[in-house]
Amino acid sequence: MSGPMDDEPACSMERSLQVLGERWTLLVLREVLYGRHRFAEIQSSLGIASNLLSDRLKVLVDAGVLRTLAYQEAGSRPRQSYHLTPAGLELQPVLGALQQWGDRHRPRPAGPSVCQRTRSTGRAVHVGFLDDEGREVPMEDVSLMAAPDPQSSSTSQSG
Repeated sequence: MSGPMDDEPACSMERSLQVLGERWTLLVLREVLYGRHRFAEIQSSLGIASNLLSDRLKVLVDAGVLRTLAYQEAGSRPRQSYHLTPAGLELQPVLGALQQWGDRHRPRPAGPSVCQRTRSTGRAVHVGFLDDEGREVPMEDVSLMAAPDPQSSSTSQSG
């Protein structure tokens, strides 16, 4: 039996990139994380063409990464502001990892433009892998392994 998901890639990274893989998308998300929620604020900060920003916002809203809230300034037509959903908030470590990598491997001479810190203590934080008990795992001890094929029966699966 086939269904609407039959054309979906099996790889979760590939499915994620269908939503997040365009350059402007992660920058739009960065701006929303910085507290810029209005179209004009995001556009002005990024210098992005309005048609590109409209497309990126539509993709993110349709994918459930952003949600819209209506607002209206006096004398203006109603407009939408853009806010992270729980799925969007879960992308903060992804953006943090990209920033961390860029700071390490593509550093600015003037130093980082943003520092990642805890709200409660102000201590520096970094993105890493945690095991199922919450302990950080060194990067060299992490490997990606293919998951068992759900189409195969449990008796025919091999390591």
